[in-house]
Amino acid sequence: MSIDLQLVDEGEGDEDKPSAPLWMATFADLMSLLVCFFVLIISMSEIDVIRYKKVAGSMKDAFGVQQDIVTYDIPKGTSIIALEFSPGKPEPTIRKIIQQDTVDPSKPSLRIGNPDNPIDVQPETLLKMLEEEEQRQEQRQQTEKDASVLTELLEEEINEGKIDVETDGPTIIIKIREKGSFKSGAADLDPGFLPTLATIGNALGEISGEIVVEGHTDNIPINSVKYPSNFALSAGRALSVTSIFLDDPNIDLERLSLRGYGEVQPEDTNATRAGRARNRRVEIKINQSDEESNAPVEEKEQSAADLGGQ
Repeated sequence: MSIDLQLVDEGEGDEDKPSAPLWMATFADLMSLLVCFFVLIISMSEIDVIRYKKVAGSMKDAFGVQQDIVTYDIPKGTSIIALEFSPGKPEPTIRKIIQQDTVDPSKPSLRIGNPDNPIDVQPETLLKMLEEEEQRQEQRQQTEKDASVLTELLEEEINEGKIDVETDGPTIIIKIREKGSFKSGAADLDPGFLPTLATIGNALGEISGEIVVEGHTDNIPINSVKYPSNFALSAGRALSVTSIFLDDPNIDLERLSLRGYGEVQPEDTNATRAGRARNRRVEIKINQSDEESNAPVEEKEQSAADLGGQ
């Protein structure tokens, strides 16, 4: 018995089928390895939370208006995305930060700074501002130096609680307490206090600045023939101190002025005896600033002769 085997070519007669190039298998394996590599890197990395919050905050400030407003129209503005990722009109400023300043978000233009008083900061303007600040610093140092000299000259009176010396920016304040200087309810100086005022006068002749003598009282009303009110009493005490300086040849009369405030500017509470005693005082202010005082002109130019006739 014999078996005849015949080989049949199954592909015979079929059309040629397209197949992928051999390099595609290698490329697919390489891409799979790269994906696994990046997955491992991400799984082992740590997120910088602080830096992420800064980036998120910058993006939040850059996009959209920084204010919750109920509106039915598109928010208005010159630019939503601007220089330095800040809304508003980018312009050179002293600081690199650009701030948007507006109280009316319905305006068609959101301007930086004060829209009614724009200031173009140029290099010359910036240099001038720096020079002015340097001059103010030198003036403060000179004021502190002059106050130290006054403190040394009046050390005995300061220790006795009769006088205090303070500074407020470019202003030296000499506070004369009622103790040892005035009698209660009177504006006449105690004769024993005159040498102290003479020492102050000599020091004021060596110190530059406008001199303002201010009188202050407590809130207890006074009603006498000579002083019908606390304002009259405070002005009378200021006049008594100013009169001593008027006779000092070292002090220019144009530097002197006086004011009476009564009880309207207390230094301490009027509810206690100690507080009322501190409020009864005369202040000698030496303003060494080059800027003019903000006080009314008619109040500054009140003469001693006018007060003396009241």
